[in-house]
Amino acid sequence: MAKVRPRRFLHRCACRTCQQHPHSGTAKAHRVINRFVAVLNEKQRRLFLGLCARQQGRGAIRQLARIAGVSRNTIRRGLRELGQRAVAGRVRRPGGGRPPVEKKGRTS
Repeated sequence: MAKVRPRRFLHRCACRTCQQHPHSGTAKAHRVINRFVAVLNEKQRRLFLGLCARQQGRGAIRQLARIAGVSRNTIRRGLRELGQRAVAGRVRRPGGGRPPVEKKGRTS
C-alpha cells in the first residue's frame, strides 16, 4: 500500500492582484504555484521556489515569499542550494530533536 504523506495547507496569496482580482490569470497562476508547493517536502519546496526566483530575476524573492507564504530566507537558501551539488538522502541536517529518554548501551 502506498504511503500517504499529509498535505500541507493551501496558502492564500496575499498579493494585491489576487486580493483585488481573484479570477484573473495572475491569481490563477499563483493558485497553481501554491497547489504544487503544498505537496512538496521542505527541501523540494526550497529548491522549486529558488528556481522560480532565479528565472524571474530582480524582486522575485519578495514576490514569491508573498505568493507562497514562506520566508525570504527560505527562498535565498533554495537559491544557494541550487548552486551546490545535489546530495540525495536526508531532507534535514542530522542532529537536533529531543534527546533520547534512556541512554543506549548494555543493560545488565
